[in-house]
This record gives sequence, C-alpha cells and structure tokens, in this order.
Amino acid sequence: MALVDPRFVGHVHTLRLALTDPRFPAAAVRGALSVQPEARTALARAVTAAAATARISGSGGGAPTAAPARALGPAESPERETAPTGVPATVPGRAGQARPPLGSAPRPGADAGGGDAGAASSADAAAHASGEYAESLSRTRPSGTTAAPGAHSRVDDLAAALDAEGVPVHRPELGVLVAAVPADTLSRAKAQDAVDAVDDERVRLRSAVKSRDGFFTTFCISPYSRYIARWCARRGLTPNQVTTASLLTALIAAACAATGTRPGFVSAGVLLIASFVLDCTDGQLARYSLQYSTLGAWLDATFDRAKEYAYYAGLALGAARADGDDVWALALGAMVLQTCRHVVDFAFNEANHDATGNTSPTAALSGRLDSVGWTVWVRRMIVLPIGERWAMIAVLTAFTTPRITFYVLLVGCALAACYTTAGRVLRSLTRRAERTDRAAHALAELADTGPLAELVAKAAPRGPSSYLAPLSAALGAAAVLAGTAAAGFGSWVPVGCAVLYAVLAGVAVAAPLKGPLDWLVPPLFRAAEYGVILILAACSEVNGALPAAFGLIAAVAYHHYDTVYRIRGGTGAPPHLLVRAIGGHEGRTVAVTAAAALLHHRNQGFTIALTALAAALALAVLTESIRFWVSSGAPAVHDETGEPA
Repeated sequence: MALVDPRFVGHVHTLRLALTDPRFPAAAVRGALSVQPEARTALARAVTAAAATARISGSGGGAPTAAPARALGPAESPERETAPTGVPATVPGRAGQARPPLGSAPRPGADAGGGDAGAASSADAAAHASGEYAESLSRTRPSGTTAAPGAHSRVDDLAAALDAEGVPVHRPELGVLVAAVPADTLSRAKAQDAVDAVDDERVRLRSAVKSRDGFFTTFCISPYSRYIARWCARRGLTPNQVTTASLLTALIAAACAATGTRPGFVSAGVLLIASFVLDCTDGQLARYSLQYSTLGAWLDATFDRAKEYAYYAGLALGAARADGDDVWALALGAMVLQTCRHVVDFAFNEANHDATGNTSPTAALSGRLDSVGWTVWVRRMIVLPIGERWAMIAVLTAFTTPRITFYVLLVGCALAACYTTAGRVLRSLTRRAERTDRAAHALAELADTGPLAELVAKAAPRGPSSYLAPLSAALGAAAVLAGTAAAGFGSWVPVGCAVLYAVLAGVAVAAPLKGPLDWLVPPLFRAAEYGVILILAACSEVNGALPAAFGLIAAVAYHHYDTVYRIRGGTGAPPHLLVRAIGGHEGRTVAVTAAAALLHHRNQGFTIALTALAAALALAVLTESIRFWVSSGAPAVHDETGEPA
C-alpha cells in the first residue's frame, strides 16, 4: 500500500526507492509513503487518527487542510498508474521529456527477484560511494525531506505517526535526486528545474553497483556488468534467472576443466570469468530494479559455493585425466579452508553487529586507515574476496596445472584467513561491548550442536566465563585433529579423541556465548569436523575415499551455509529436530572416526560409508532446505556487509 501527495514533484527513481523496496516495513520520501503488509495496521490507525484530527480542525474554523494524499493499491506501479483527478497524466521529467505517471509499490514478492552475498549494499550508499552524490542545492536531509520547507503534506504526517508508533520508516538518502511538495507555482518551477538538471536513470544505473566491493570487481567487472543488468531489467528477466544462468555457466566451466586438456583448461578459465560477470549482474539487477528477496539472497550465496566447489572437483578430475596427478586432497583442503573462513566472518558479524558499547581502538585505527584511499583497496585485496579469488583461479587454470592452481589458492586463502582472523581477535580483545541475547542465540545455532554435546552441556552447567567457551572448543579441536593425524587410518585412538571432543564441545556451549571471543566457537567446530574427515580420507589410501569425503563435506557445508542464511533472513536456524537427526558436528565426527576404525580392513568399506553418509545427509538437508525456502514467505533481506564472499 502506498500514499503519494498529488502535488509531488520529483524523479521516478525517487519513488522507486520509497515505494517499491520490499526490505523495509515502511519507507518514505517527501510526499510519498509505502508500507508492507506488516505495517498496514499501523498505517490504518494513523490514517484514522489524521482524519479525526482534520474533522476537528475543520469544524473549529482553523486553517484549511493540505491537499489529500492519493492512496494507491498494491497492483499499481510508478510506471503504469493513471493520474488522480486534477493531477496531470504525467509527471514532468528531464527537459523535453515526460515522466511516467506516479503510483505505488507493486505487491512485495510479485517478482521473485533476489540480491547477492551481494545484494549487500543499499542503492543510495552505492551511489554515494561512487561519487554521484555530489553537493547540490537539491541534496536531501537524512529524513528524506528537501532542503526547502515546501508545502505541508499529510503523507509526511502519516510517516511521522508511524515512527511514533514504533514502526521503523526507511528514508532513503536521495543525494541529487529530487522529492518535493511545492507550496506555490514558483516553488514548483524551481523543483522542476532541479528535476531537469539531474538524469535519474544515470543515478539509478550507478547505484546498482555495490559500494563496498573488491578491486577486481569494481574496476574490471562492474563498469560493464551494470549495463548487462539494465538490459536484463528491460527484458523482464529476474535476478534469480541470472543467478541460475551463472550457475549453469560455472558447471560448464567445471566440465571443461574435467577434460584434462589445455583447450579445456583455457575454456574453463574463460567460462569461470563469464560466470562471475553474471554473478555480479544478478545483484546489480536486484538493486537496479529493487527486486530483493530472502530467497534470492540465499540462492546467490548457495550457488556461489556450489559453483566454486564444483570447479574444484572439475580441476581434480582434469588433473587425473591429464597426467594421473591426484590432487583431491588439495581440492578438499581448499574447500575446507574457504568454508572455515566464511564461518569466521559470519560468526564475528553475528556476535558484534548489535552489541552495545561497541568501541575498539583497533576498529578506530581501521577507520583511520580507510580514510587513506590506497589502503582501502590493498586491504580489500588482501582478504582475497570472490572476484580476486576467481580471477586468480581462472588465470592459473588457463596457463598452469591444477596442482599449481590449488597450491597458490591454498597459500592465498591461508594468508587471508590469518589476516582477517587476527584482526578480529584484536578487535574483540580491545572492544568494550555487551553482547545481546540475540547474538548469543545466533552463535549457538551456528555451533550446530548435536545430542552428545547437549547431554554434556546439561550435565555440566557453568556460569558465564570470558574465555572458557573458545578455550574448550580449541582444546577439543586440537585434540581430535592431532590424535587423528598421529594415529592414522584404522586406529581406535581417533574415536577416543572424538569422544573427548564431544565432551569439550558440550562444555563450550553450556552457557550463553556472550564472551569477547565466543564467536570463535563455531569456526573451531567447523575446522575440527572438516579436518578429521580430510585427514582420515587422505591417510586411508583407499580408492575413492577422497572424492567421497569431498561429497560429504560439501553436504555438511551446505547445511551450515543454509543455517547462516536463515539467520541472516531473520527466520531462525533449521529445525532442531533436523540438527539432532543428522548428529550435530560432534556426532558426525564420532561416526566418521568409528567408520574408519571398523572398516579399515575392508577394501572399499570406508569409501562406501562416506558415500552413504554424504547421500543421507544431502537428502535430509536438501529436502528440508528446499521446503523451507520455497514455502516460508520470508521477508526480503536487508543489506549485508562485513564478509568477503
């Protein structure tokens, strides 16, 4: 539902930002307001109260009321709405042109578009960072009102009433875009001149690009991918369709790499870059057309991981076909390292984004470094985000061998992981902050605790402690990894270490995770579980064990990414029954070590066990995940920042 003052003068993209963004319960600019279904009741109360006030004012002989707002239904849109009575059929636009008539937001979710890890930055922030938001007489205040006072508008009164009721009203910062309700003919002429002076399509196109992105993406992809996004928008394509095209392109690239020939490797590198261009395009299309959804963000993030891991598998198959080189352990190591990096990013952000008193000298230093232009790009490149990473993989695939590609990738990701983790540990140790119950709950869900650790947590309750949780998790992870590596395949020692790990994991989650370093608990659990599977498969020397382990970790990693994006979408983690059914991280670790000890003397027993476990996990997790994302009707996600994809 949307309301637009019939005297409104401004850019069409101003109305798009205010009326068609489904991520917020309410949004407004000067003279225009829209609400999502969750805020309609509050709007109805505000309209009723405003009408009562107007009747009282009118009966008392006061000043005449302002022109009524035009109420628009959910089926109308800014491009197609017929003008209300007494209002011109078109809104003046740039010089010599006519603007489409004004209207309201389409029904949220009518177009199931989505954003990426990526629809991560708001349109107005992106344009601001790009330099589009230069100082101007038409520059708006943060409240969304123009610098000139203009005429009184009932629409603005209703927006203020929603704020007073506790409904957060999003007011996009418009920059050089215009939103005005002129009080007289002279003011209308000035507002029209301001509209004519700015090309809102150019602003819209620039704002489609993320404000915080890597060097490669910003300078090598976005300058032309934004035009591909506009081309897609004008032909009715949705971001989810572009995301799917990116996935298919990457899968073809993986198939080319699996041929093991030099032309296949070159083709794979080219197609991987093409897939990344489409990956950037889907998020830019979402921002250009304001087609945000939780489903779209989840699809984009999940497909990114599927593309990257499928490409690793293709390289491993290609190496075996080319010269018999077995690089499955390297491919598995790259997948484990990259997934653990992401869990560090997710856990840190969840623990700190709503903390109170969130100050840190380290963070202040980082802010000062950001004021020095060149350091921003250097620091973004050091963390090896998806653009730099995929460009490196593509070039190395085309000109070197899969083994060299994986060596360089592992070294680069390891350095990036050390840099980001060390910086976040320093921030946490120097930060004075109080973590919220919501953050503690999110970390507990990210921990993916199963029934074994839950029993220990209930039997050994503890009070809050600053460092006991990460210390217990670190000791458990070190014990199971070191024990497995030292004892090797077929020994019962890893089973005992896995049981000890389950006990220490229970101790780690016995109390709410509110300590300064408690965000390290989930990534430590991921490193332990994935590392044990990798070590056992690599040491087994059983034919097919490493590819089977690759499939198992891919299935488990999918479950963990699914958990992250459910939390990000505000819908909570997967059902606890599912987490218990698939054993939790400690239960799966015990199961894999037990399978290695029991089946070591059988030729293919361990491979069969890993394959069966991977298939069972994938079936359970995918079934529940697809059911949820297709039927949940989750609200559109807000902008995401903080982690490299």
